[in-house]
Amino acid sequence: MNNRHNTAAWAEPLNAVLREWAQTAAARDKAGGTAFHERDLLRKSGLLRLSIPIEHGGDGAPWSVTFDVVRRMAQVDSSLAHLFAFHHLQLATIRLFGNAAQNRHLLSETVKQGWFWGNALNPLDKGTRALHDGAGFVFDGRKSFCSGARDSDRLLASAYDDQDRLHIAVVPTNREGITVLDDWDNMGQRQTDSGTVIFERVRIDADEVLSDPGPLSSHFARLRPLLAQAILSHIYLGIGEGAMQAAREATLAQTRPWMASTAARPSEDQYVLAQYGNFWLELEGARLLAERAMQTLDAAWDRGLELTETERGETAIAVAASKVAAARAGLDVANRMFEVTGARSTTAALRLDRFWRNVRVHTLHDPIDYKVRELGDWALNGRMPKASFYS
Repeated sequence: MNNRHNTAAWAEPLNAVLREWAQTAAARDKAGGTAFHERDLLRKSGLLRLSIPIEHGGDGAPWSVTFDVVRRMAQVDSSLAHLFAFHHLQLATIRLFGNAAQNRHLLSETVKQGWFWGNALNPLDKGTRALHDGAGFVFDGRKSFCSGARDSDRLLASAYDDQDRLHIAVVPTNREGITVLDDWDNMGQRQTDSGTVIFERVRIDADEVLSDPGPLSSHFARLRPLLAQAILSHIYLGIGEGAMQAAREATLAQTRPWMASTAARPSEDQYVLAQYGNFWLELEGARLLAERAMQTLDAAWDRGLELTETERGETAIAVAASKVAAARAGLDVANRMFEVTGARSTTAALRLDRFWRNVRVHTLHDPIDYKVRELGDWALNGRMPKASFYS
């Protein structure tokens, strides 16, 4: 992708991280649990400051650069790509929903302290309540799908008050009353630590609440869900690309074609070539849509508070198209890769099925059919998606 950011500062740290991740990706997929060592590699790499503005000590990378790093990570390990991406999503949430003082303090401290941010912000989950307590709140309840909460330094947490109003707060993960459970054990994305966080009368000070300007308070603030959707696009695309690369390595290593083939090697078989042609076409189409979506998203972000409803809607359409294409391509390639790698590639030790399991779990984040319906409503009726935490 074409980016206006100098990549020299992060290219080698990223490559070093990916090389080490790749050595243990299959074994860690089997083990599940928390990837403490791999998370520490991210802390030491400096990549956690990638999207933070230069004035706060970060690298000031545009979202197109940050999410391209997510895509490259997902080729190797989509669980850790998810954690890295959600770290930057939490930082973006502070920038969009918080005031200048909160931005200055939290972003600069993230750089200085090397904080890794986790997620306990789930607007669909109303199991945590915000009880007014003087100038602040007390959060009480359970929160599910809290990606990256384990081994995090700070959390973004959401809760609803007695008038069903959403409140989002910044809290240290080790604050008294917060318990992060080790209960994530899904068939895919096995090291995203997307389990449960329990809040037992957790004190939230007034200056920890992102209320000025607050959640989805402007067209600019409503870019937050589009950042989340763009993250998913790049993870799906990266998984598909990783699956194709793994399949390619397996095919090129084979020397015996199927007995009915007239080719000297599997890599010359016409049916195998046709499969790879289809893989490439699907992924290339998704890549181009992702590139267009990120150009649109970068431009929308640069508009700031001057962003209009129409500009935000056009960005939502571009991001939705990218997400649908990446989901379809990732699922298809990760499934059909076995048709070009053969029975030996199903050996359990290789765990090549992790690509399909990862993309299958992740594409259920929110139903793709609803994204297609939004695109259809735009194509037929000219109606843009209604802003929410998922569109």
